[in-house]
Amino acid sequence: MKIGLISNLNAGRTGGQISRVLDLLSKHPEVAHVETNHADALPEALDALAYQGVELLVTNGGDGTLQKILTEILEDGPFEQLPLIAPLRGGRTNMTALDLGCRRNPVRGMARLIEAAQAGTLDAQIVDRPMLRVQFDENRRVEYGAFFGAGVIPRAISAVHRFFPTGRSQGVFGAGVMTASLVGKVALQGNTGIMRPDKIDAQVDDETLAEGEFMLLMATTLERVFLGLNPFWGEGPGGVRFTAVAAGAERFGRRAPRLAWGRPGRQLTSDTGYTSRNARRVTLRLDSEFTVDGEIFCPSIGETVEVSSDHRLKFVRT
Repeated sequence: MKIGLISNLNAGRTGGQISRVLDLLSKHPEVAHVETNHADALPEALDALAYQGVELLVTNGGDGTLQKILTEILEDGPFEQLPLIAPLRGGRTNMTALDLGCRRNPVRGMARLIEAAQAGTLDAQIVDRPMLRVQFDENRRVEYGAFFGAGVIPRAISAVHRFFPTGRSQGVFGAGVMTASLVGKVALQGNTGIMRPDKIDAQVDDETLAEGEFMLLMATTLERVFLGLNPFWGEGPGGVRFTAVAAGAERFGRRAPRLAWGRPGRQLTSDTGYTSRNARRVTLRLDSEFTVDGEIFCPSIGETVEVSSDHRLKFVRT
């Protein structure tokens, strides 16, 4: 099986790890390798790997790197046949890789892939997962990923990037500190500042949510998000796990732990401002920013955003 590796030189946890990966690859010249330092270089890099017949595509970066690569692969189709995707944990945040159970050390993960490919045992490491499809703007732009967030989520991501130094602290550590501080802020001061609600019209399949203002909305195809949290408990036939917290949600500060771990009991219901569904499609009309796998997008006024899932990919656990 032909292996190709694409490395993002600007990912938050690379640095010396890139050198160590290159040292490993010097012993395996059969592995194709390209490096990029900006998103505009991705199409050319992926074209080069597709031309070389890569069947197993390894991504060395974080969630943002993987999101851009998946969008290029699924939208523009440089590969005649979709390759297996193997994400290394090389970024500030690595939700998808963590959810797949990938190793912490990218170098060891890469070595494990090469050994499994040579031994013909990759099948034991394959994990099948659906992907989110996010469509928006007048040109019906499409982005693929594994996590969508609106409301406080993109503002919290921007705050982490402002207040924490560049590097790993902007990843899970910064997200954890920011989450705890925001929950405390709501408990003490209410929905103000970064926690202010956004006006959003939301429709989940054929159901229109009655609330017109939300603190947060999120959707994913992952089993766990950052810090191992699982704020989803809904039922339904769809592949999009969706949760929304209305602006007037009762006792948000006190009930945040139940929300974080997806344990609704009798307290987290649509009547108290907490909605969770497994949907086929979520349609939002909003003016505020949203995020796909940590990448922030700024819609036009009154933008319609559709979140669905129309592709399943085969990932390889590194």
